[in-house]
Amino acid sequence: MIAIIDYGVGNLFSLSSSLKAVGADTVITGDPDKIKRADKLILPGVGAFGDAMNKLKADGLDRLIKNEAENGKPLLGICLGMQLLFDKSYEFGEYEGLGLIKGNVVTMAGRIPEKLKIPHIGWNALKIKKKISAFSEIKDGDCVYFVHSFYADNCEESVAATTEYGIEITAAAANGNIVGCQFHPEKSGETGLSILRAFCGTEVAK
Repeated sequence: MIAIIDYGVGNLFSLSSSLKAVGADTVITGDPDKIKRADKLILPGVGAFGDAMNKLKADGLDRLIKNEAENGKPLLGICLGMQLLFDKSYEFGEYEGLGLIKGNVVTMAGRIPEKLKIPHIGWNALKIKKKISAFSEIKDGDCVYFVHSFYADNCEESVAATTEYGIEITAAAANGNIVGCQFHPEKSGETGLSILRAFCGTEVAK
């Protein structure tokens, strides 16, 4: 069973629908017992880093997620959920993350060319840097869908894929059983479904 962690932040319906499309048995839950029983975890998220961390901490989910991941349970973070995996974010202040992947989350402002719009919204090609199991069905140059204003930096040892948006930006990161995607697999067509299918270890539903 795949547990989609519900902490009041994230587009849970489209993610759940995509997981069902690849044949995954899923549950949307914030129940610690269900999270512990799950085979794999997905941490979604949209919005501000600080607010999201506060919501995780309010129910003790931050400690639970960290413990489960550190004990070897596969964990996939998506968009803000990926950013929460890192040590720290500088989004409207300075906030501690889950510390499961080394690195910091920083703003695009002042780092990308001024002519480019923030947030970065749209389809961009992946440049695969590390062949991880979640990428077993995709190839260099496949396009995925992004919506973000911040990105992970100082995380060279964990970068699994980058994309080009004026500068090279971290698109995905991995640390053993822990994977983060800055893009939205659930909004990325067949490429995104392939990533979810590979993470879940399922076949396309017939």
